[in-house]
Amino acid sequence: MAIADIGTLIVSSPEVRSGRPRIAGTGVTVARIVTWYKLGLSPEEIADEIGHLTLAQVYAALAYYHSNRNEIETDIANDDSEGSRLEEEIAKGPTEAQP
Repeated sequence: MAIADIGTLIVSSPEVRSGRPRIAGTGVTVARIVTWYKLGLSPEEIADEIGHLTLAQVYAALAYYHSNRNEIETDIANDDSEGSRLEEEIAKGPTEAQP
């Protein structure tokens, strides 16, 4: 069995998920893991829910969050703000095209 370097489990690259920290080899962001964790899911439940993740990957995401809390909280807040903005835009209905 190979020993994993946990420092390689979380990556960030501008071309994937707009550079947000994510689990290496996946598109699953740290913010997504943290959001589910804050909703009350255990790390084991998160790993079960996202079947291609290992428990070690989920814990790495949570460890990254706890080491970089402000960055991830800002990311989550920005997502929430954008979601609210889009909901308001949809609620207003389609706008007429400008000539």
